[in-house]
Amino acid sequence: MRRQFKSGRTHILAIEPISITKIWVAEPIPKRKSNFKSKQIDKVIIMSSSLGVTVKRNDDFSKWYLEVVRKGNFIDQRSPVKGFDVILPWGYSIWEQIQSRFDAMIKKSGVQNAYFPLLIPERLIGKEEEHLKGFRAETATVTEAGGEKLEERFAIRPTSETIMYYMFSLWIRSYKDLPLKINQWNNVVRWDTKVTRPFIRGREYLWQECHTTHETKEDAEKQVDDAVAMYMEMHRNLAMRPLVLQRPKSDTFAGAEFSVVLDTLMQDGKVVQGPGTHMLGQHFSKPFNIKFLDNKEKENHVWQTCWGMSTREIGMLIMHHGDDSGAILPPAVAPYQAVIIPILFKGKEEKTMEEAKKMLAHLEKLSIRAYLDDRNYSAGFKFNEWELRGVPLRIEIGPKDMEAKEITIVRRLYGKKEKLKVSKLNDISSILDSMQSDMLKKSEKFLKENIHDVRSLKEIKSGFSRSNWCGSDGCEKNVRTSGAEIRGTLYRKEEKPFSSCISCGKTAKHVVYIAKAY
Repeated sequence: MRRQFKSGRTHILAIEPISITKIWVAEPIPKRKSNFKSKQIDKVIIMSSSLGVTVKRNDDFSKWYLEVVRKGNFIDQRSPVKGFDVILPWGYSIWEQIQSRFDAMIKKSGVQNAYFPLLIPERLIGKEEEHLKGFRAETATVTEAGGEKLEERFAIRPTSETIMYYMFSLWIRSYKDLPLKINQWNNVVRWDTKVTRPFIRGREYLWQECHTTHETKEDAEKQVDDAVAMYMEMHRNLAMRPLVLQRPKSDTFAGAEFSVVLDTLMQDGKVVQGPGTHMLGQHFSKPFNIKFLDNKEKENHVWQTCWGMSTREIGMLIMHHGDDSGAILPPAVAPYQAVIIPILFKGKEEKTMEEAKKMLAHLEKLSIRAYLDDRNYSAGFKFNEWELRGVPLRIEIGPKDMEAKEITIVRRLYGKKEKLKVSKLNDISSILDSMQSDMLKKSEKFLKENIHDVRSLKEIKSGFSRSNWCGSDGCEKNVRTSGAEIRGTLYRKEEKPFSSCISCGKTAKHVVYIAKAY
């Protein structure tokens, strides 16, 4: 936030981690040097000075990913504040697809959208002790405004439990007010010291966070199951098959009884945590005094859940599906499912463009998100650009195609050219459906092939290592010496130990999944 004075000096709200007592004011940061050039072309931002990925995934996965998200116009990291990136229109359009699909799902389940303040009084953050402990190091705090020190410190929302539950305590009076299910689409700030990858790990990100209150513990636990089911359905749209894991106590959401997350395996053998669902029990309703009168006029505290999914999903999509040529987007969430590229020859441009426009109109009638790329660039340039961006289907039409009453299609997943009769244009819907299905099957196969049973720390491999654990904190910490960590146990599925504890060799209590994570 800035305030401009007559002197021309700009003042910025001071922010600091909660654990630091010294107040500091952010100074202007000099512009970073960059080799990327930016220009605006027909509402499509082209950042890169050269198209095409120069690094192969197997050679350097991290550099490959950075090239794809930058050159593919998903994100611009040249923001003057580290960890606060600009999501470009192409990347944001994917988020809009995710948002619209999931918003429809949750509203069908009785969830309502609302919006709560960005700033949270620090006294509210501290009402639930475990919650404060879990978020203290990552929370940025506003201490000054308009050149004046504030009487009260305000946290910039790292998550909204405390501000929302303050309001819930004012709204809920009777069992007739339950269940209350409130979601908000917003941004959060977590001052992560390890800003490593755009989308995957930054300091600001967009997400949805849903908070629900219930009359009984059973109702709240059912809500956890329902939320997990909705996230699994959303991941089918993303063509990603995760493991649904209940986190060990050490990695449970701060203030929750238990946490359930969707862990998805990336192509480099590491996992990324996706959506998380948390059974809060009465850990927040008691300190925040969220009570209701039941049908017997008895006063009780509500039972609560919270669950969220963020723009991290965009990075996961790219890391999970992409190839050496760039991103591969599932048709269900691709901003453009098909791009039409006219092949223009002198003297036949008008006729070709006329046919391309007819084709665009036909696809739109089929409810296919299509785009006619009529920019003044070579066809080869356009091929490479849309391949890099991950558009599921490329359609080429030129004079020879028109003579043969056919088009050339290229499925991004396979990369081979095929001919399709214009009379069969309706088949494009089923072609997109088959690509969506094939991408999900590929993801399921990839997961299955990368779960390995291991009996000792030395055997831990890339991917998921399925092993046995006695449940002790000491053994969990010892697993981390391998560079991996216990991600959890399968949610709602009992698995019997097949060996002794991977660390101490004593009797195991749990079958756990171990992996390296971002």
